[in-house]
This record gives sequence, structure tokens and C-alpha cells, in this order.
Amino acid sequence: MPKIRWLVVYAATTFIMAVTIVTFFKEVGRVERLADALDAKVEEHAELMRKNQELHEKIVFYSSPAGMEYAATDLYNLVRSGDRLFIIELVSGDRLPKQ
Repeated sequence: MPKIRWLVVYAATTFIMAVTIVTFFKEVGRVERLADALDAKVEEHAELMRKNQELHEKIVFYSSPAGMEYAATDLYNLVRSGDRLFIIELVSGDRLPKQ
């Protein structure tokens, strides 16, 4: 009878150790997946912060007189007072050089 008791104790101990080891390795894998997800979110956050900074710089630039002038002249093709406007018309037969 004592041998059966030791066998049961050994089997129970082995079972508990096996469950503990399997659970440990599953948790290690879960921690690695969570770490990878965290790294991806940190990179995404850094990218969004960079874009936010660029947009803030554009807001500051276009709020300044130089930015407003740039938007009016270069983006919307408006002419400043006192500037001359030259309009170039192509006459039939004239061609633009190929680039």
C-alpha cells in the first residue's frame, strides 16, 4: 500500500509541474505578443506626434503674413498690388519644348 501512495503523490506532483510549466510558457508567449503590440502602438504614436507637429507648424506659417502671402500668390495665383501680370499665349504652330 505505501508504494501506491508514493505513486499517487509522484503523479500529482508531476501533473502540477506540467500544468505550471505549460501555463508559464503560454504566459511568456502572451507577454511577447503584448510587448510587440505595445511597440507598434508606440511607433504609431510617434508618427502621429510627428504629423501633429508638422500640421502645427503649417498653421503657424499660414497664420503669419508671409504664409498668407505665399498662399495667395503661389497657391491661388493672385497678384500683389503693384506687380505686373504677364500672360503668355501660344499662337498656333508654336509648341512648347519637350522636357
